[in-house]
Amino acid sequence: MFELDARLRGDTIEVGDFTLSRLLLMNDARYPWFILVPRREDVSELFQLDEKDQQQLWRETTFLAEVLRDTFGADKMNVATLGNVVAQLHMHVIVRKKNDDAWPAPVWGKHAAQPYEASRTEELLARLKLVLPSSFRFVSDRS
Repeated sequence: MFELDARLRGDTIEVGDFTLSRLLLMNDARYPWFILVPRREDVSELFQLDEKDQQQLWRETTFLAEVLRDTFGADKMNVATLGNVVAQLHMHVIVRKKNDDAWPAPVWGKHAAQPYEASRTEELLARLKLVLPSSFRFVSDRS
């Protein structure tokens, strides 16, 4: 049974689910920083997913990156799996702008996180509702 890593759970805001992956928002208002976590048990590396899931993760990642680029006017999209701190397989999809607080360095470890205010989170989620497919299940839509 899939269980989200405690560190991811503590550092993020749950957005909802694609076909394979749980979509999380990193709770750092400096950057539109999203994380996709395949809902599979005991997976820490891409190659541990079967071929179908690998392809689905890549589809979700590239779709999300394109939507975020267009929605937030990115200068560059950063997409990465690292797993040095959190072993559970997760894909970072981060909107970068040349004037952001960390540019051109990576966003992680650069500054302490600046948590979202509730109103800003709601605004961001409302923007996503306009651009994500109807098959996406937002947390707020779950019954």
